[in-house]
Amino acid sequence: MDKKKKEKILIVEDEQGMNEILRILLESDGYEVSSAMDGEKGIELLKKDIFDLAITDIKMPGVDGFEVLKKAKELSPNTLVIMVTAFGTTESAIEAMKLGAYDYIHKPFKIDEIRIVVNKALEKRGLRRELEVLREEIRTTYRLENIIGKSPRMQGLLNTIPKIAQSSSSVLITGESGSGKELVARAIHNISPRAEKAFVAINCASLPEGLLESELLGYMKGAFTGATHNKEGLFEIAHAGSIFLDEIGEMPINIQAKILRVIETGTFRRLGGTNDVKVDARVIAATNKDLKKAIKTGEFREDLFYRLNVVPVRIPPLRERKEDIPLLVEHFLKKFGHGEIGISPEAIRVMVNYSWPGNVRELENVIERIVLLTEHEIILPGDLPSELRETEPDEGRLPDLTVSGIDLDRILEDMERSYIKGALELASGVKTEAARLLNLSFRSFRHRLYKYGIGSEEDKE
Repeated sequence: MDKKKKEKILIVEDEQGMNEILRILLESDGYEVSSAMDGEKGIELLKKDIFDLAITDIKMPGVDGFEVLKKAKELSPNTLVIMVTAFGTTESAIEAMKLGAYDYIHKPFKIDEIRIVVNKALEKRGLRRELEVLREEIRTTYRLENIIGKSPRMQGLLNTIPKIAQSSSSVLITGESGSGKELVARAIHNISPRAEKAFVAINCASLPEGLLESELLGYMKGAFTGATHNKEGLFEIAHAGSIFLDEIGEMPINIQAKILRVIETGTFRRLGGTNDVKVDARVIAATNKDLKKAIKTGEFREDLFYRLNVVPVRIPPLRERKEDIPLLVEHFLKKFGHGEIGISPEAIRVMVNYSWPGNVRELENVIERIVLLTEHEIILPGDLPSELRETEPDEGRLPDLTVSGIDLDRILEDMERSYIKGALELASGVKTEAARLLNLSFRSFRHRLYKYGIGSEEDKE
């Protein structure tokens, strides 16, 4: 399939010879051209399809070019319109521009002249579309600059992504919430042959059924209440690029059938439309649900699952790759603290011992909050949220010394933490008495409380 989408141009011209010349010229330049011999038929074509550009004569019997321009702007605001006439006046040019025309050309015109105007108009149309995609990316709530990880699982994933990227096969990314599914989807797109085209993302769980369908497939004016103009869907915007269907497991079963058709045939119909629209968008889907269970309960189509699961990718949760936590912490500290805030080894150990149910997103949020609130240049355990500090390693037994060695400093610190907790328990929480039991000065005892994240805010002193 040719991945270059042909721009659609509508010609509305009542002079048959001129209509034919324009059609042949523009088709020879590689555009998909539709034509009408009068304004009424031109408006009918505008109702049935979405055009990138319309070229219309002004003086026509019945419905004139100004009416065609008005209707084009009403039905499809992003369609650019070029006005053409042999009876041009300053007043008509001003009127056309006021109504939203892109440009105004006088007959007779040279072939190169019309080509230049058409090329500039479609270039502007393309820039508008790119701007829409960029704005959508800016609205994305979770984004990282890089995939970070040295663990074997993440290294395996990083080695796999370039291979996946070179094909156009559908990809199904699975992983817990916050594990970085969209990050991986963007990485696949950004190093693929489609990288110069749009990456369009939508969360299937964030929209009601009717709105989700209209966003994905687009609609024609009058398709439903509030459809005041024709609108392209995200599949069209993602043509020759990639579309990311996040939380695909939440997609209503009725829409699943329509998405299956797009994947299988490369065609779909906009809501309220009668024409098939051809599209070539690579589908990358993601979910935190067990889709095989959803198939058994009738919540997910088995045929769609196998169409999506051509290339399966699993992102491990953060608790399964704890060796990546220090790297991620460093990354987020640079992001939010601009390299001016560090973190103590003790605080890192507390973070490594935590299970991170919210995965990388939770870690990012924790670091951002700490950076905003801390008064120190070095983050200590006492700066960490209480839910992290409540998670402690197994202190019940000492590890055996083996040929692979042990971390003596950590073992001693774990023992010290355990004795401090025990002293507090024996002293019923009275810190002065606990310090006495450990033969420590009160100041030294409070320092240790804060160091291990056991104490309160007053122990910062």
